[in-house]
Amino acid sequence: MKKIAHIMLLLLAMTLPLQTFAAEKEGEGVDVKEIVLGHMADAYEWHITTIGGKSIAIPLLVMVKSQQTGEWLVCSSSVLEEAAHEGKDYKGFYFNEEKNGKIYERLADGTSVRPLDLSITKSVTQIWIVVFILLAVFLTVARWYKKHDVTKEAPKGFVGLVEMLVMTINDDLIKSSIGEKHYRRYAPYLLTCFFFIFVTNLLGLLPIFPGGANVTGNINITFFLALCTMLAINLFGNKEYWKEIFWPDVPMFLKAYPLAIMPVIELFGVFTKPFALMVRLFANMMAGHAIILSFTAIIFIGWQLNAFLGSGLTVLSFVMILFMNCLEFLVAFIQAYVFTMLSAVFIGLSLPEHHK
Repeated sequence: MKKIAHIMLLLLAMTLPLQTFAAEKEGEGVDVKEIVLGHMADAYEWHITTIGGKSIAIPLLVMVKSQQTGEWLVCSSSVLEEAAHEGKDYKGFYFNEEKNGKIYERLADGTSVRPLDLSITKSVTQIWIVVFILLAVFLTVARWYKKHDVTKEAPKGFVGLVEMLVMTINDDLIKSSIGEKHYRRYAPYLLTCFFFIFVTNLLGLLPIFPGGANVTGNINITFFLALCTMLAINLFGNKEYWKEIFWPDVPMFLKAYPLAIMPVIELFGVFTKPFALMVRLFANMMAGHAIILSFTAIIFIGWQLNAFLGSGLTVLSFVMILFMNCLEFLVAFIQAYVFTMLSAVFIGLSLPEHHK
């Protein structure tokens, strides 16, 4: 009962800023689409919160190359933001709201073009945060193994948890999917994929900095991960793998004249496997973020209608948000596990043994 009371007090305390927000937005409509897509989209700043109508955000580094002069512009995103508030461009560059807020360059003839953009955006910053977290975790674990004799002392606590995860993925997933003969070559890559996706998913559940970025819900990130798996499959697949694609063990009329349908299907599968990896991870993570943000928007809509409805929807929405966050915590592990498992299975299929 004491824990339930603490949860209810927490929910009540969290409704106070929502009431303030609703009062400030009185008379304005809540654009659910803008809230959901805006929070999931990449950005040139890391938005923290809004107090009294003033946005509090961490500006990030902008690096764009002008198509007109060929020079690089390196500055803080706050410089372009201040110019946008004044209705001006900064050295010809501006945020194009019609193109999801991307930076565009206005040329001398009045046309706008997309420059070469190597800016450190919110997603890039989140990736570097994940990299530093993983380095800190595994260097700490490596230091423990360096100072202890594992034949006499088993790791405990945090080191034991990391070892359990590594051994589970390595022995029960990678080794069993690829095989005893080849799994050691691919284990570093697959373990890196698992922990990168898992930690990124967990940070995405945090509502404030250093979390909240929708990295694995970004199709560009999942495309790159799937591309890496595709290269691992096709660059290091043995000759039996390519034989099964272009000359499979089927009747001659299915792999040569007149149909030759099996090589076409197998070659099509070379691209559909990584495509499935890309879409599966992207869709699942994006959907979870969208549902949580939609429940958040319901709170704002309820308070704009009336206080009674707002209070009821606030409690209901917070319960659903709490449930969805618990579910997303499980999904964060499952999606990392499934991506690693499917990658290992596809790699294992590219290393078939010779059949006599």
